Formats: sequence, structure tokens, C-alpha cells
Amino acid sequence: MVARTVKSKAASAPKLNVSAAEWELRVRLAACYRMFVRRQMDDLIYTHLSARLTDQQDAFLFIGFGQLFDDVTASTLLKVDIDGHNIGAVPGEVNPAGWVVHATVYKAKPEAHSVMHLHTVPGVAVSAQKGGLRPINQFAITYDGKIGYHAYDGPGLRPEEQKSFVSNLADNKMMFLRNHGTLSWGRSLAEAFTLMHYLERTCEIQIAAQAGGELVVPPREVIERTAKTGQGTGDARWGDIGFEALLRRLDREDPSYRS
Repeated sequence: MVARTVKSKAASAPKLNVSAAEWELRVRLAACYRMFVRRQMDDLIYTHLSARLTDQQDAFLFIGFGQLFDDVTASTLLKVDIDGHNIGAVPGEVNPAGWVVHATVYKAKPEAHSVMHLHTVPGVAVSAQKGGLRPINQFAITYDGKIGYHAYDGPGLRPEEQKSFVSNLADNKMMFLRNHGTLSWGRSLAEAFTLMHYLERTCEIQIAAQAGGELVVPPREVIERTAKTGQGTGDARWGDIGFEALLRRLDREDPSYRS
């Protein structure tokens, strides 16, 4: 059974003069920031989550420069265009080096509804390993062959680097930026969030497992069969039920993200 959503709450009493669809997306993106900071997956003010406003052309929601993840609420998110210019009523500046990663994905993937980029300790650690993510747990097996890798070339994605970035992303919805961090994008906010959640979880598991001795890797035929049938690789609505459950928990424990 599909869990009931909180859409009615999200659109109930916006503090900004925006559409109901924009307010709902603001609430849900703010929730993502709060969920990740509760897992200590932020990096001061230097990682970012974004979402495309589907009821408006060339408009996206993004964190203002200088905000911490736990500062973010529905009404503090900035509305920006594809070039990172603030086009909304909320004042604030955008970190251009942060936005360029998101803009590059949105330009290459018109179907992308959300982009997420983190610098967690386990995510960066695995990005720096020559072998990358190993298929040693169920979700890493599911993701086998579905993750891109992009070599580090300095901060900010220079124009010429953006081409190789897109090429390395290819048809994947997840990517390791070598020596830098992790990235996911989704056809929905819940898809991007859930892919990132499990990508980071697999990194945590890998680092922990490597400290305990020789790793057990399933046979290649098992890996390939699992990857073909695994969750999170086809249906854009995969992750919705779990995401709604997390929203309900956040509402119980700290609903201030909705303000």
C-alpha cells in the first residue's frame, strides 16, 4: 500500500507569494537538507541539493551561499535560473562553483528533477579508491555498472571539463567525483534522495568492511542478475514510500523546516 503523502500540509500556508507547486517543492527540498544534516552528511556550507520547478521554465531551488543545511527552511531557499542568477523574492547569493555542478547535470539531463552533491567522509574515501565502489552489499550490487566516475580536475568544473563530466556521467544517475565526493540525480526529488542515501550507505559499509579483513564478493553471475532486477534502477517512483516515511518522522521531531 502506498503511504499517504504530506502534500496537503506542504501547500497549506506558504509564507512566500508562490504557487502551491513551488511551495510544496520548497518544503520537500528543505526536508532533504534537514535529513542529511541529521546524518552528519553536510560539509560546512560547501555541498548542495537542488530541485527543478516543473511549473516554471528555467527555474530551480538552491541553497543560499553561507547557509548551513540546518539553516534551510522552505522560505529560505533561493530561486535561480540555469546560470545561477537569483530570480526570486528571497535575497541571497549563489556559490557559482557549487551551482555549476548542478547546472551541468540539468543541461545534460532535461528529465532531471533534482541533483544532489555531497562531500562525506566515506563518500570521498571511496571516490579516492582506485577500485571505486565494490559490490559487497546488496545496494552496491544493485548499483553495479550504474555509477559513473569523473577524475578530479580542480574545483568549479571549467567549461572544457564540463564536457568530460557529462561524458563520464553517461546514462548513470550516480557518480563519484574522484577525490571530491558523490553525486546523484533523479526524475523526482525522492528518487535523487534515495539513490544518494543508499550510495552513501554503501560507502559507509565498504569503509567499515575494509577495516575488518578480506572482503567477500558474490559471484559475477549473481551480481549481474541482481543488478538487472534491482530496485532503484527503473521506476522513477521508487523511493517515494520511504521518503514519505522520513518526512513523517521529521514532522514528529522537527517540523521547523516547513517554515
